[in-house]
Amino acid sequence: MGPDGTNEPATAGLRARRPKCIMHVDMDAFFVSVELRTRPELRGKPVIVGFPAERSVVLSASYEARAFGVKSAMPMAVAMRMCPQAVIIEPRHKVYYEVSAQLMAIFESVTELVEPLSVDEAFLDVTGAIRRLGPPRAIGELIRSRVAAELGITASVGIAETKFVAKIASTRCKPDGLLLIGPDQTVPYLHSLPVGALWGIGAKTAEVLARMGIRTVADVAATPVASLRKMLGATGEHVYRLAWGQDPRPVTPVRLEKSIGAEETFAVDTADDALLHRELLRLAHRTAGRLRSAGMVARTIALKLRFADFSTITRSRTVQTPVDSAQLIYAVALQLLESVDRPMTVRLVGVRAEQLEDAATTSLQLSIDRRDDNWRSAEHVLDQVTRKFGSKSVLPARLLEPGSGTD
Repeated sequence: MGPDGTNEPATAGLRARRPKCIMHVDMDAFFVSVELRTRPELRGKPVIVGFPAERSVVLSASYEARAFGVKSAMPMAVAMRMCPQAVIIEPRHKVYYEVSAQLMAIFESVTELVEPLSVDEAFLDVTGAIRRLGPPRAIGELIRSRVAAELGITASVGIAETKFVAKIASTRCKPDGLLLIGPDQTVPYLHSLPVGALWGIGAKTAEVLARMGIRTVADVAATPVASLRKMLGATGEHVYRLAWGQDPRPVTPVRLEKSIGAEETFAVDTADDALLHRELLRLAHRTAGRLRSAGMVARTIALKLRFADFSTITRSRTVQTPVDSAQLIYAVALQLLESVDRPMTVRLVGVRAEQLEDAATTSLQLSIDRRDDNWRSAEHVLDQVTRKFGSKSVLPARLLEPGSGTD
């Protein structure tokens, strides 16, 4: 029985549609890979990118660290217990954004149809590039070789007719691999996988299905849609169609990031205004640096607070003129903080720049107060110093810890 409930073979519908060639390109341990370019002596060793504080989380882990059970988003304290010999590297987000921009430029030289999912992965529709660049596998290998030669990192590429299957393919050929799943292979390949491979099937849903004897994608495909609707609600039909390789979503180009920001979890929950103000300034500088690195300005600034009981609030304000200056971002964030009623101590604080625009095509209206433009000029100089000497070479005086000094 096919996905439409008839006796027509499932692959007939795939052949009837205009053939598409979609790639999911995903970097391997992106932050770690970028760091290893300048620290090649760490290749082959367990490496974790993240802040070595108990309440921080793992941002990226090498495959050697993953062998010990370390995963992204895992609490750093847990990761360090699992792999005490791991080398911890503090993140350099500005560098990652710069490499990401170079990565997306490589993708866009292959096809205009690029849909970034994050800084290190994207969907590409290369259907229109086949006549110019050759068959799908050749295009995939071209992308992988360019990423390796120009950026010094590795990429895994999944190729299929749909986004869903391309994403599965890239996941299963990691690290540093390429997997092409052709139209005739799609349904047999999917039906060989466990049910958890389907989008929308998490651990709890998989348990529900297992109680009904449904453990593989093939089991889902063999279950009537009405039964899946009864078990999973509206998701049932969606899951059924995925089990037959049906995913009509096109690759939708996205040129600009939706937001850029930074956040920090305190080692100890705090109600200290001075500490909160200092951390807001630090986060404003991180956010502004990333904005300028990405060539963007923001029209809206948002503040995020997470309290001791893990409840979280956000507040935002739209500014009259787009900003990329830390001092201007800090001023808005400080106003937002002062407008919030804080019922208890703060666990996490975050600053985010939203409603982004391309700085090259946005005119920055000069303020009557010349200090605004002076701050902007000073921060551009700070960017140049940071690129040459590192992120901690020059800091605003207010960000120096009490009692700290220079060596």
